[in-house]
Amino acid sequence: MTRTLDATDLARVAVFAALIAALGLPGSFPVFGGVPITAQTLGVMLAGAVLGPWLGALSVTVLLALVAVGLPLLAGGRGGIGVFLGPTAGYALGWILGAIVIGLLVHAGGRRPVVWRTALAMLGGGVGAIYALGIPVQSLVTRLPLGETALSSLVFVPGDLLKAALATVVVTALVRAYPRGFRRDWREAALAPVAVGTTA
Repeated sequence: MTRTLDATDLARVAVFAALIAALGLPGSFPVFGGVPITAQTLGVMLAGAVLGPWLGALSVTVLLALVAVGLPLLAGGRGGIGVFLGPTAGYALGWILGAIVIGLLVHAGGRRPVVWRTALAMLGGGVGAIYALGIPVQSLVTRLPLGETALSSLVFVPGDLLKAALATVVVTALVRAYPRGFRRDWREAALAPVAVGTTA
């Protein structure tokens, strides 16, 4: 069931777009292939988990639209249309897909997020989905073989695993401390088990 966006939804989208931008303030660490290591993926993970798939993707899209018109909102003060023509383009667009995958997995079946499903979402969306777009585009732009590009991308894995773990902890804590922050009516876990073989 869908509902129309309201002012609160739009405010939350703006807050998470700002959070992703703010996580770029510490800067970045460029590595092989011209793709920097940044903390901004953590913001993408949190946006997908808290806002859900579509609002999470919208928050990332808003940020990238602002970057495209020239605002220096990516780590290292990068901005402008050139960002989407370089080796990082696939990773940036992968943020949108990542937020969607995370939101779908975290809130699968309309149920309250649990630790294992949240962790799976962070790995599948926050790492797998982003790499799935980022690596082929990086290979295309740098004209390096896909296998070599994928191998070079292993340098990102430890940091991304750390961000996935941190995002899982934050989301789990938020579910317990402030579930209203998700703006969702979660279905309770299915029917309670029925006793079998009871005797009078």
